Amino acid sequence: MAISASIQALIAGETVAGSRISNRLLTELIQEGLLQIIIHGSRKSYRANNIEALKRFLIDKDENYRILDIDNFDSRSSMASETGNSKLVTVRSCPGFPVNTYEPIECRLNEEPFIINPQEGCFYFVSDWRTFTIPNDVIIIGIENMENFRKVRQQRLFFDEYLHKHGHSQKVLFVSRYPQSTDLREWLASNSNLYIHFGDFDLAGIHIFLSEFQKHLGIGRTSLLIPEDISSRLRYGSTSRYNEQYARYKDIKSDRREIQQLIDLIHHERKGYDQEGYITQ
Repeated sequence: MAISASIQALIAGETVAGSRISNRLLTELIQEGLLQIIIHGSRKSYRANNIEALKRFLIDKDENYRILDIDNFDSRSSMASETGNSKLVTVRSCPGFPVNTYEPIECRLNEEPFIINPQEGCFYFVSDWRTFTIPNDVIIIGIENMENFRKVRQQRLFFDEYLHKHGHSQKVLFVSRYPQSTDLREWLASNSNLYIHFGDFDLAGIHIFLSEFQKHLGIGRTSLLIPEDISSRLRYGSTSRYNEQYARYKDIKSDRREIQQLIDLIHHERKGYDQEGYITQ
């Protein structure tokens, strides 16, 4: 798949006329809040609000966009020196996903012992993920937002209380699908550990869990982290977030009672709530 000139321009931080972007993709990018609208009289043009967020969305939408993850200097320059054409590079330079924890976990990597115990202020990135294994009794919590992922220690009381309430006493490995790819999901599918998904409490966040994780891993080993106080927190959430997502996700439903109740609550309040609100300062 060739990346269109308009998408390349947006990724480069340039302003692009709306007529150069397909109507369907343009609508999706606007609904996701990824584009800034610039009005010139009767004409509109667009610029990316956050280039990294735009790349993550495109890669998640279609794996053919993985080329956007290429290390622009090392991979492209080496290919250009050998072939004279850096555009031939189609392999990601950094596969894998980050992991974090607030207590040591004995794992294995390349059939060797590997203890995950990052110091405060850092986390590990597992690139050779196909050889990465963890004990069967470790619970995996997937965190969508990178700020929440980086600051797991500042949410330890929140996680401990939630896990205790649901009868879990095991150690916890935190994972993130940043940069977005299927690597994390494929690794999750290769083990049998319980997976709990922690994302934003809005329609798009629920859609991510249902379509990216529950659909592929099954209901038996997946659950969506729904805090006890989400009802009160949603009252102070974002109305604009709900309105932006409504057209695309208004018909989302779940056979799981607790998730459908959350969907109904979001529609009732007409708001969404960011998971960053659970980070204590």
